[in-house]
Amino acid sequence: MTIPSRLWAMLATMVFAQAATTVVTAAPAFLIPFLHEQAGLSFAEAGLLAGAPNLGLVASLVLWGAATDRWGERRVLLIGLGLTALAVGGSVALAPAGPDRLWPLAIALAVSGALAGCTNSASGRLITGWFPAERRGLAMGIRQTCQPLGMAVAAIGVPPLAAAGGVPLALALGGGLTLASLVVCAAVVRDPERLVRAGAVLVGNPYRGSADLTRIHVVSMLLVIPQFALSTFGLVWFTVGFGGDPLVAGALVAGAQFAGAGGRILVGVWSDRVRSRLRPLRQVAVAGVVVLLAAAVCGWAEWGIAAAAVYVLASCVSVADNGLAFTAVAEIAGPGWAGRALGVQNTGQFLAAAAVGPGVGLLIGTLGIPAALAITALAPVIALPLIPRERVVHPASGERAIRLSAGARSAPDRRPKEHR
Repeated sequence: MTIPSRLWAMLATMVFAQAATTVVTAAPAFLIPFLHEQAGLSFAEAGLLAGAPNLGLVASLVLWGAATDRWGERRVLLIGLGLTALAVGGSVALAPAGPDRLWPLAIALAVSGALAGCTNSASGRLITGWFPAERRGLAMGIRQTCQPLGMAVAAIGVPPLAAAGGVPLALALGGGLTLASLVVCAAVVRDPERLVRAGAVLVGNPYRGSADLTRIHVVSMLLVIPQFALSTFGLVWFTVGFGGDPLVAGALVAGAQFAGAGGRILVGVWSDRVRSRLRPLRQVAVAGVVVLLAAAVCGWAEWGIAAAAVYVLASCVSVADNGLAFTAVAEIAGPGWAGRALGVQNTGQFLAAAAVGPGVGLLIGTLGIPAALAITALAPVIALPLIPRERVVHPASGERAIRLSAGARSAPDRRPKEHR
């Protein structure tokens, strides 16, 4: 099936918008040395500021999802991105903050993170609404590259800006990108028409009568543990564990992130070809167990080159589940609940990721990195039996369909002619 160019433009816009909001939430973490040196904050105080955007993000995801279900993607994106840019402007005005302005800046950063959550559910819901089932895995895989792209932009752009113009200029990077994405969204994004099965009305709660969504949420929380364990402690493993050069180790970790972004796209294409999200998800979980145990063996044997190769492979496998689970949640939840379900999905993953640092750090300090990697392999082992059997029925399957717009009202068919 040929996909109209307007849909690819909307997909590219969603990647841009969410990468921009990722820069907003990630920027303070790259400012810790500058907050310490320029603002006189302790590392604990700088760490508090670095974590503030993520705290706000986790608190707002379900609310943004509900708003998307109620008012549609375009409205949520335009309002949310506009408010995010304003909130970032408030953070810039308060920075650099000494100890006397620590809490006002922390609150401003938390608010900017909460508002930046507008793109998470809206972008996923927009893509599943516009793209047909046979191309949805590819589209969602591309959409999932926004986080590593945003992190890469923050890593490359924030420190030089802070060195050249101070903390306020570095924080303004995310605000400028968000403002640019707002303009592009206003020009490109349109709410999709919804096709839902007869009887699956917008008010139906997909969590009632089935545990499938809940099981996928739990599976994703488990599978995010290896992802963040590898990304958080990869640099430590190769510098402390193997005594490698920090620059080389940093390049390896960054390269693994980009490789993982490409892997998300390939897995999305795979799920389209086999017409399933959950069967590939099960196979990715199995592969996760294998590569984590292989990494542990390389660590115990002190095979540095082999460990580097396995680390890149394990990093790719550990992020491959994200797009599969995200797409499955949107498809199972249906258009009336997709926003809320995607909000719950992201919230669970962020909470699990927050526990990885102290939890895996404790394992490393007690047992060493190879043993910690082996124990981390238990996460996909536990996830395997929880993955539900495929039961998604797409509107294209031949069931009688009802056309519904992004809200509860019916609307004329606004899809491109080629896509009807």
